[in-house]
Amino acid sequence: MGADHSRPAPPTPPRVRRILVATVVPLFALTVIAALLLWPGGGGPDTDDAAAVPRYHGTVTRVVTEPCPPQPESPEGGPGAAEGPCGTVTVRVEQGPDAGQQVETPIPTGPGAPTVAVDDRIVLVRLTDPADPAASSYNIAEHQRGKPLAWLALVFALAIVAFGRWRGLAALAGLAASFAILLTFVLPGIGDGGSPLLIAIVGSALIMFVVLYLTHGVSAQTSVAVLGTLGSLVLTGVLGTLATAATHLTGYGTEDATTLSMFRGDVDLHGLLLAGIIIGSLGVLDDVTVTQAATVTELAHANPGLSRLQLYRAATRVGRAHIASTVNTIVLAYAGASLPLLLLLTADSRPVTELLTSEFLAQEIVRSAVATLGLVAAVPLTTGLAAVVTAAGRADPDRAAADDPPAAVPASRTPVAGGRPNQRELALEALSGGGAPDGPGRPRPGRGDREGSTDAAW
Repeated sequence: MGADHSRPAPPTPPRVRRILVATVVPLFALTVIAALLLWPGGGGPDTDDAAAVPRYHGTVTRVVTEPCPPQPESPEGGPGAAEGPCGTVTVRVEQGPDAGQQVETPIPTGPGAPTVAVDDRIVLVRLTDPADPAASSYNIAEHQRGKPLAWLALVFALAIVAFGRWRGLAALAGLAASFAILLTFVLPGIGDGGSPLLIAIVGSALIMFVVLYLTHGVSAQTSVAVLGTLGSLVLTGVLGTLATAATHLTGYGTEDATTLSMFRGDVDLHGLLLAGIIIGSLGVLDDVTVTQAATVTELAHANPGLSRLQLYRAATRVGRAHIASTVNTIVLAYAGASLPLLLLLTADSRPVTELLTSEFLAQEIVRSAVATLGLVAAVPLTTGLAAVVTAAGRADPDRAAADDPPAAVPASRTPVAGGRPNQRELALEALSGGGAPDGPGRPRPGRGDREGSTDAAW
């Protein structure tokens, strides 16, 4: 696999390649060794398989509704409201000891109960009476979602491959590797009582190495993105530790965390909160670092005369625009995931200041703020590394321009009729930070370093 753009990047000088290899390889080896040392032993939590409720697939063949029986009187007086719908559902069982038989179940009721119709494929649970193990009954638990999810995954994969071709196929392989590391290392390691923060850092670094090199190829540009992502991840972990300590967050801010503490008392919920911040910011971080490294490479390819400082300034302007949109993406992503929580806050009668400083909302604020700070730090870090690596081994453009005799202007860059420069000259002038000239060979005076900047004036 090559670089992440259609044209091959200029070859990196051997000395720079040796420096990158000497930096990246030890970090990768250290990550692998740490993962092996922290790898879960396979003991895991003890589960009582005998207490698990059997679940079988079935198909609805008939639905019969009927009036609900009157409920007992409510404390305020008058008959209580009957919860519906009421009736029976006939299901053809497809698995288990009653496979092929028709069984009757009550229509599901209550909050979150599935709505069933004829020909729906559902999941049955078989309940046994503790007093009489020979007596059992069936209830509808939920719909079967395997086939719709499989079709959705197929459409997703085809769309990625159709647009990205081999690059899209590599991206799918990277996605599979990410889930494999999460399911085989991160989650079992935390479940075995390991340090969630340490496991999250090692797991995120392992995901980063595998996914970036698998998706974008082994190149100097990818190595720069790897180093920028790793540095930003470490900074995110440090900032998260300081922020959660300063705000005295315990990790018990959600109902899921409280439920987990009842079933798994050995899990460090504070560390789990930090682990979630690090893993959640990884996906956005590698997007920013890869983009910045590719931007510097493309700028140097389009205008080899740019110096390191010019490359850094031009690519940083792109990074500012990227950050401005990505910050909003992070906040909206956390808000969307916490939408039920936010709706619950609207019904709370406490003052706004008290709500904002409560555990469950302060936790989301810390998540967004720490992820954003790590993201902002990734832009100058990755852009600076990319500018140094890309410009390494080349002669200083300013010195070369002073020493070399003036060359003839190529025909493609000569002014067109009327004394105006053509489009290619304008593009190269803009990339170099020089702006468009006012006339043939005359740059705009009096703008200094702000020439060619795409930043809008405030």
